Amino acid sequence: MKQKKAIKGIEGRIIASIIHRGRGAVFFGTEFLNMGRPTAVRQALSRLARVGTIKRIGTSLYYYPSFNEKLGGELPPSADAVAQAIARRTDSKVVASGALAANLLGLSTQVPAQRVYLTDGPSRNINIGAYSLKFIHVAPRRMAAKGKISSLLFEALRYTKPENVNDDVIARLQKALPPEAKKQLRKDLRHGAIWMRPLLARIIGTGK
Repeated sequence: MKQKKAIKGIEGRIIASIIHRGRGAVFFGTEFLNMGRPTAVRQALSRLARVGTIKRIGTSLYYYPSFNEKLGGELPPSADAVAQAIARRTDSKVVASGALAANLLGLSTQVPAQRVYLTDGPSRNINIGAYSLKFIHVAPRRMAAKGKISSLLFEALRYTKPENVNDDVIARLQKALPPEAKKQLRKDLRHGAIWMRPLLARIIGTGK
């Protein structure tokens, strides 16, 4: 009886943490080991998966389902959420690169079959469900920006190339980036390549 109550208590704390993360969250079971004994945490997660509160999408990897409000269907976990969960597990930083970065910022409609991420952790290829994720180790200076959107923007501009960053692209980015992202971008400006700094200044409204 005591053991069942303990597991129920752990399960309640896990559910509270998951709800706090929000729909669409992806996480490893090891992220909850501070809430109880490993066996009890595994049992609690297994039960939550059995009743459909969360979905198991990989070895010890779970998804808190989000839904399309108009159509009512369940949405698949995003590749970026999976990548960020892997980054937390490996205590590393990741940022989408190339076509994926441009797509995430709305500069391209192309969704690459293989999602490529830069990381300060080890290079690796990982398949999770329908996703093929490629992590490429780069020098720390490539990922020196503090803001996630700053790093994403640097990579998107590299992919788009300076000759293709016209007034329309600048206007779209000015509209898409929230004020807090622009504020952080001002601080991260020095981490961008020299050729892109005038473009970044225009995006945040300090350049011509």
